[in-house]
Amino acid sequence: MPEKEASLSPAEAVLRSFAIHNRIHLYLLDALAPEVWEAATPDGKGRNIAALVSHMHGVRLMWLKAAGDTALPPASEKTASIPEAKKSLEASAASIHALLAKALQGDGRIPGFKPDAWAFASYLIAHEAHHRGQMTLLARQLGHPLEKSVNFGLWQWGVR
Repeated sequence: MPEKEASLSPAEAVLRSFAIHNRIHLYLLDALAPEVWEAATPDGKGRNIAALVSHMHGVRLMWLKAAGDTALPPASEKTASIPEAKKSLEASAASIHALLAKALQGDGRIPGFKPDAWAFASYLIAHEAHHRGQMTLLARQLGHPLEKSVNFGLWQWGVR
């Protein structure tokens, strides 16, 4: 019989969920065709994929700054390479993890965000998942759709 997974506290589950969510970003970036990274959108409007990732990282930095974090990771340029963008996402995810962990070990609040740390994590996941969807759509519109296994892999939280 398989070993039962250890039970997590609600706080540990929030932290694990955000970590999985970030690893899914990295998984997606590894799967994108390099040709789509800085390609203009089909209609010439809005953010390209590189700019979407820069935006997600920037929003994380904005919330970290609003929460009083003074040791922010560097910003990510809209023209950053995929490896640079991955490094930025990893750095901001680590800072968000620290912010969430501190809040979840304390009163559950994130300075500058209401109502609480779980809502904050949910907000970030929803916001970034929206942009992840835009990235997959842009890749397809630009003639480089993700492989079917990658599309399914974006939803495999149990293995990421």
